[in-house]
Amino acid sequence: MKTAIHPIMRCLALLIIIHLTMPKWAMAEDLNILLIMVDDLGKEWLGCYGADDVRTPHIDELAARGMLFNNYYCMPQCTPSRVTLLTGQYPFRHGWVNHWDVPRWGGGCSFDPDKNPSFPKLMRQAGWKTVAAGKWQIDDFRQEPTAMQQAGFENYCMWTGYETGKPKSAKRYQDPYIFCDGQSTSRPGKFGPDVFTDYLVDFIDQKNNRPFFMYFPMVLTHGPLVATPAEPSANTKLEKHKAMVRYTDQLVGRLMDALERNQLRDKTIVIFTTDNGSSQRITGHLKGKPVRGGKSKTSEAGICVPLIVSCPGTIPEGIQSNALVDITDFAATCCELAGVTSKNHVTDGFSFQSVLRGESVSSQRQWILAMGGGNHAKLTAAGVENQYWFRDRVLRTEDYKVYIGSDRKPEKLFHLGNDPDEQENLLASKDPKINSIRRVFIDAVSQMPKQDADPKYRPLPHRSWYLQPQTSSQVWKTGFPGKRNP
Repeated sequence: MKTAIHPIMRCLALLIIIHLTMPKWAMAEDLNILLIMVDDLGKEWLGCYGADDVRTPHIDELAARGMLFNNYYCMPQCTPSRVTLLTGQYPFRHGWVNHWDVPRWGGGCSFDPDKNPSFPKLMRQAGWKTVAAGKWQIDDFRQEPTAMQQAGFENYCMWTGYETGKPKSAKRYQDPYIFCDGQSTSRPGKFGPDVFTDYLVDFIDQKNNRPFFMYFPMVLTHGPLVATPAEPSANTKLEKHKAMVRYTDQLVGRLMDALERNQLRDKTIVIFTTDNGSSQRITGHLKGKPVRGGKSKTSEAGICVPLIVSCPGTIPEGIQSNALVDITDFAATCCELAGVTSKNHVTDGFSFQSVLRGESVSSQRQWILAMGGGNHAKLTAAGVENQYWFRDRVLRTEDYKVYIGSDRKPEKLFHLGNDPDEQENLLASKDPKINSIRRVFIDAVSQMPKQDADPKYRPLPHRSWYLQPQTSSQVWKTGFPGKRNP
């Protein structure tokens, strides 16, 4: 004979099961996320990574109170990194392999969250408060005044990027041109980075009653190099760059102060990173060695950039991690934290929250990847198209890095632990260990699509400022190295 279970006991049992199976972070209803992405800044400019030329006390404190990652990859240039972060997809999948500055070049192209994943959109749908301030560049707000909402942000204060035909829109620093509440206006006498930071600080001070995701893609330290309000007398290129780095650090300090003031510091996961390495026109010194900026290159200076994650009481403090992480992993990690999933899109990232919780020293990855950059795309009769069927790329494990050519074959292989300057190509080595690691990379490439996607979007109506189609689709697809019929 079966024993009847009282309804209350059944409910209690169900609650216990839910409690035991629910991820630790999903139970923290008031846990927030602040994702800071600096523009064009390599490790050689942060004290916590060993920079010799500048002090960054606030960022260093963030690292001391959290985890600093040594093996983190982004993409080599602006728009490939920005779209990869939002989608959790590699450029070969979402199509923004090359830099495409939407408000400057147009062509009917834009970041289309209906055809591409957007993890802030998922978080907003799950009830999170979403806010963004800083640089966007992947939509033209003249044509798409609701682009930020479509991407998932309830509140925003953005610089869209230079809008062709509007000289004032080029200003991101002094007298900035800013899109806020559906309208773009100049802010005479203001300094753009202050406007964005003020907006986020005001948001924090509002004491929202919902968990929030805050995205701060800074305009600093990208050119034009300028003197800052804190150092108005800076006049050389190098002095201005250092001043901009120090100002970046001050703004991070302001945000941390706002979180502390509102008793949110230990309730907010702070992620600090950059979209690519520093400009190639700038050289810094890291642990006594000169490091030329690597923006737009797949050298380590271009793609192995800072990543710091901090949340006292949740994330272990003072830890240096060698776990493999790349920019596709933010979407998966933030979505796991928010308790949301997407069944409509394929993504490439892995959540690394087990590393952040101190439960594992390794991520779920065998390798990380970086690719793209440069203006190797054209507006053709078929739309914005990439130059290559298969763009060259790099993959690395903790120790080894391989360069893959546009013929899908390895070109160079280095042991970064022994050869950080990539001087000794091991590709032809007969060492069994090298053969094994080479096979890991070859197998990884064999699983990638044979043809990179072009950007996926619904073409916007033609505007007078658009670039004109430069060639027919067929000529572009067959007339350049690396292109071949799929």
